[in-house]
Amino acid sequence: MTFASTAAQSPAQSPAVVLTIAGSEATGGAGAQADLKTFQELGVFGIANLTCIVSFDPNDNWNHRFVPMEQQVIADQLEATTAAYGAAAGAPSGGTEPGRPVLDTVKIGMMGSPATIGTVAAALAAGDFRNVVLDPVLICKGQEPGHALDTDQALKAEILPLATFVTPNHFEAESLSGLVITDVESLKAAAIRIHELSGAVVLAKGGVRLSGPDAVDVYYDGETLEVLSAPKVGEVAVSGAGCSLAAAVTAELAKGAAPLEAARTAKAFVTAGIRNRVASGAPFDALWQGGSR
Repeated sequence: MTFASTAAQSPAQSPAVVLTIAGSEATGGAGAQADLKTFQELGVFGIANLTCIVSFDPNDNWNHRFVPMEQQVIADQLEATTAAYGAAAGAPSGGTEPGRPVLDTVKIGMMGSPATIGTVAAALAAGDFRNVVLDPVLICKGQEPGHALDTDQALKAEILPLATFVTPNHFEAESLSGLVITDVESLKAAAIRIHELSGAVVLAKGGVRLSGPDAVDVYYDGETLEVLSAPKVGEVAVSGAGCSLAAAVTAELAKGAAPLEAARTAKAFVTAGIRNRVASGAPFDALWQGGSR
């Protein structure tokens, strides 16, 4: 299968620069590792600022072992990245060097704690980001329930209002919308509700969670409501699919694609990656970002 980006760039152009603020996932299937591989495949220059380190525990039903980064370390990463690639980098007058790519697109992944959410929200509010793509990771398996709830509430209060594009999975779409999602029609209703609450473009993922032969996602931007579907590849979720979908949207937006085209490209990219997934000794497969090749 040959994969063609909807916003391909000339080799003579500098690549668009994109940032993921996310956790490290030790097996390489998800998190910042998946984001960076997706960025590379789609022809953008990827940067990762880490919020936490997650290691699955094979001796405890593959639950997460979760270690947050210190807040100063997170702030230092964000400071270095925005100083190097932000809109005013190297130009006190607020300009940039002619032809130099500017970091105006960021993907938000695993935060892990209210403190981290506050640090990241402050950086987003102070920055000049045209696109803020939120993959609203609400639960980290293995976290204390109370801590997870505090994190969820902080994410909704502090990060969601800053997002321009949000990609909730089935569980996250239910949590954000307050609706029960059992079929495509209720997934549509959830996407509309999340847009109304946030103002962001929404790509709500049904994936394998909804019955039927197709993996179905719903796009809604306030005007256009479109169902994106592709035949299911198995009935079990694949590690890294959600991260890679949001990262693909991020890459395409950075290159100038319209939101709907970015969503369509991301859907095709992830479907190819699931079809060519990578097996391991873990009880789940990982999406291969090179699957579209």
